[in-house]
Amino acid sequence: MTVSLGLHTRRIPDPASMLELIKPITWFPPMWAYLCGIVSAGVAPWSAWPMVLLGVVLAGPVVCGMSQAANDWCDRHVDAINEPGRPIPSGRIPGRWGLGIALVMTVLSLALGWQLGPWGFGATVFGVLGAWAYSAEPVRLKRSGLWGPGLVGLCYEGLPWFTGAAVLSAGAPAAPVVIVALLYAIGAHGIMTLNDFKAIEGDRQTGIRSLPVVKGPEVAAKIACTVMALPQTLVVALLLIWGRPWHALAIAVLLVAQCAAMRVMLKDPEAKAPWYNATGVSLYVTGMMIAAFAIRSVGGAG
Repeated sequence: MTVSLGLHTRRIPDPASMLELIKPITWFPPMWAYLCGIVSAGVAPWSAWPMVLLGVVLAGPVVCGMSQAANDWCDRHVDAINEPGRPIPSGRIPGRWGLGIALVMTVLSLALGWQLGPWGFGATVFGVLGAWAYSAEPVRLKRSGLWGPGLVGLCYEGLPWFTGAAVLSAGAPAAPVVIVALLYAIGAHGIMTLNDFKAIEGDRQTGIRSLPVVKGPEVAAKIACTVMALPQTLVVALLLIWGRPWHALAIAVLLVAQCAAMRVMLKDPEAKAPWYNATGVSLYVTGMMIAAFAIRSVGGAG
């Protein structure tokens, strides 16, 4: 295990390291999903723009940022093997600062979530509990290649979508909204499995049974691709049933493009997984917004 000597010399982290700890690049999926929820609700966003803005900030920088800080604190020994340059194992976030940042952001998440009303606050509580259940002992669902990616997919895609729709609707979203949000959350399990490819060695040494560790990269990649593709296929079928053929066609085209990218990735999963996360996932989230527009009137009538 390699940990920088800076751990013993730096006493206060610099702002750049604290920003790196909460990983701004990871904020996009929940922010995007929240916006999908708003669109799918069929309510004009400008009619409640403070709730829209607050929800986007809560979903991305605050709750997602908190989850990243919590995960890095709980994973500091794993990261010392996989990525020793990260803020905590490198010593740029010294002592217990990582834990402190995660706890302060947990309180901030709950305080902001309270402003979104009962549905928004309930979803925030679920998201906060999910973040800690994923990373922290004794639960640490991250150890499971099934439950870990499933929980992250739900909290990154399904929960923010549901929350955006519920906050704008001031009540429970219509059934089509819930179904489509759940399907995209299930598909995100595959995305999160591909994200585990970068940590295979550290996961293996520390007992984390991710799918790439348990099944091997090739089989895990095939499982991930299947899990990503099947829910999108169901979305296409549902949109056809609900009378949205052009939206269904657009998502089908995006799915075909993803399948082409999957074929490239499957030739060398360990090397190509990061490439797929930068290309295929972009197509996936584009389909999410198309689906959100497709079910606006369906959800409003439901």
